[in-house]
Amino acid sequence: MRRLSNRYIGRFWAPLAATWLMMAAEGPFLAAVIARLPDPKYNLAAHGVAFAFAILIEAPVIMLMSASTALVEDAGSYRKLRNFANALNIGSTVMLLAVLIPSVFDFVMRTLIGLPPEVADLTYGALWLFLPWPAAIGMRRFVQGVLIRSGRTRLVATGTMIRLAAMSATAVVLVLTTDIPGAWVGAASLSAAVVTEAIAARWMASAAIRELLTGPDRVDAGAPLLGYRRISHFYFPLLLTSVIGLMVHPMLTFFMGRAASPVESLAVFPVVHALSFIFRALGLSFQDAALALLGRENEHFPELARFGAVLGLAATAGLATVAFTPLADVWFVTISGLSPDLAAFAITPTRILVVIPALSVLLSFQRAILMQSRVTRPITVATAIEVSTIAILFTVGGWWIGWVGVTAAFVSYVGGRVLSTAYLTSQVRRVLPSS
Repeated sequence: MRRLSNRYIGRFWAPLAATWLMMAAEGPFLAAVIARLPDPKYNLAAHGVAFAFAILIEAPVIMLMSASTALVEDAGSYRKLRNFANALNIGSTVMLLAVLIPSVFDFVMRTLIGLPPEVADLTYGALWLFLPWPAAIGMRRFVQGVLIRSGRTRLVATGTMIRLAAMSATAVVLVLTTDIPGAWVGAASLSAAVVTEAIAARWMASAAIRELLTGPDRVDAGAPLLGYRRISHFYFPLLLTSVIGLMVHPMLTFFMGRAASPVESLAVFPVVHALSFIFRALGLSFQDAALALLGRENEHFPELARFGAVLGLAATAGLATVAFTPLADVWFVTISGLSPDLAAFAITPTRILVVIPALSVLLSFQRAILMQSRVTRPITVATAIEVSTIAILFTVGGWWIGWVGVTAAFVSYVGGRVLSTAYLTSQVRRVLPSS
């Protein structure tokens, strides 16, 4: 068995990491733009809420990249998963349209979450601008999985560069030529970016798709053909994982809206989240690299585990360097454009999150092992544990003890992640090679 060197793993993973890091740059960039436009507090809050719901509604399609990386091996499996993906894309778009029905929107945002009128009005317009988002994300992630499966990870990074260029250009044009609110600038820029990237990704994947469609079918002795039933059995736990996991952001929005300093918490939450995402992105990118490199029997677990340990420590050290040094003021005030008062709200939550990048690497590796072994149900259970823990901890810290909403949110987030990875540790041991 050929062993994987750290250099080989790094070269395979690096374009995926660059992809996630470039996506991580979107949040701080747009937050900085919105913070410099009129009414930054309300617009930052509305942008955070609208983005949270856009992400939740894309939940059914978010695991398509991992699914196509794991399952697409020949023409038949490509066509079956493509049709499956198209159905998910249509369904996600219909879900967003349902939220935009005025009576539904008013119940969710004004009655249930309790958004201030200024924030709710801005959020409604932003969600309309997010309408192309779910289908574009689904198409992009499906074809990117095909690219990863074929070893063309650099093309994935190229697509993200195109996405960033489209987002930046759209934001600049809207700021210079219109007077629309900052939250709408953010939503329009993100939608334009993902649509552009989806088109580019499909074009760049043409060669890989052509190889699949013209190549021989891959048939393993005793293995059933990939049909819709097998796809559903594999994907449904992942879909539930995404839906449950992505409920965290809207759920925390609901909790923060009823905790101490609600507007300030809603305003700084997306800024702190965006900073942590830069370092968590290193772990998120590791999932699909590990999934592609583990081998059918997880035989390359030792090499990938060593690489992941170093990666996790480095990512957490990076966030800690910002959180516990004067770089925090540089980031929040100078770069992100927050007022000193809002920046003060952001420091403590950022410090609480320093362990999250390492936990993200661990969680991604655990999920990759289970998906490669075609055992996806524990991933859903772990996510349910995480979300339940977050809800319980926020209720105690934010509503009973009375912590500031954003601080309670991130304490709860860390606690939930610790318990979910602890549960998956026992599940991973069951599928690893015994030798």
